[in-house]
Amino acid sequence: MNKKLTTAILLTSSSAAAMYAVNRIHTSLCTAKSLLNNSENRYYEWRFGKVRYQKKGSGSPLLFIHDLTVGSSGYEYHRLINNLTEKHEVYSIDLLGYGLSDKPSMTYTGSLYEQLISDFIMNVIKRKTSVVVSGESVPFVLLACHNDPNCINKIVCINPQNLYLQNQIPSGQTKLMKLFLETPVLGTFAYHVLANRAMIEKDFQNRYFGEPGEIREKYIMNYLEAAHTGGCNAKYSFASYVGKYMNLNILRELKEIDNSILMIGGQKEDDIKTTIENYKYYNPAIEEVYIPGTKHLPQIEAPDEVLEQIRIFLGE
Repeated sequence: MNKKLTTAILLTSSSAAAMYAVNRIHTSLCTAKSLLNNSENRYYEWRFGKVRYQKKGSGSPLLFIHDLTVGSSGYEYHRLINNLTEKHEVYSIDLLGYGLSDKPSMTYTGSLYEQLISDFIMNVIKRKTSVVVSGESVPFVLLACHNDPNCINKIVCINPQNLYLQNQIPSGQTKLMKLFLETPVLGTFAYHVLANRAMIEKDFQNRYFGEPGEIREKYIMNYLEAAHTGGCNAKYSFASYVGKYMNLNILRELKEIDNSILMIGGQKEDDIKTTIENYKYYNPAIEEVYIPGTKHLPQIEAPDEVLEQIRIFLGE
């Protein structure tokens, strides 16, 4: 019995050591090129950690906020920002837990991000600003707009999340998944499996781009680096995402907002027309437009078309 126990302990220890080594090596490989580091990066010292952002141009303020999927960061808008700096003071941000921002071991919620955006606008931009936001980040921007009408001006939403999915709350199953991903070594190993190059490339081919031939190697590598910067702490925002802690029910706020809102959909995005129609049901003033041939990331896949719609909406 003692011999079997000793053997089991040795095997478990060896497996844990091997997974730890794999985790460290994989992180190093994914972040070796430092693609996201550049001299334009600035940091906002928020109460929960440092938040990376960039500021360019002059004019009316415009803030870009990325999606909440694995590997998301301000890089999502790299093909738009430089084309708007003549008339706008442009800000792009890495949300806490994403990109080059700090990634503390905590639970990330939609309410946390709502407060981050409000604080960032109040303390960094210091003026009422228009916002471009994508995917599952849309609800907390609308919530911030509702809670402080002097915070946000016009809003552009790119492929907003389905309202039904946004209303889902953490369940016993999703809480267990979050707990598992947050465990040392084994949870980190699972995160590396779910956020490796093959999985991110698959997302680009199946979910993000309508035309796979338009995908560039640098897109995948920047997403991969963003997903692993911060080492084992990179998994915590993903764990909260999987656990559905970032979801928000915003139906009441959506009804009451009277800001100008434009929703841009990728024409090939699954059920996007139904999704936007549902938003319009609660707020009929919402405008909509669709970018032909694109899916979830038209801002990367077809930046010129997205830029044109943003400029028209902002009144340029």
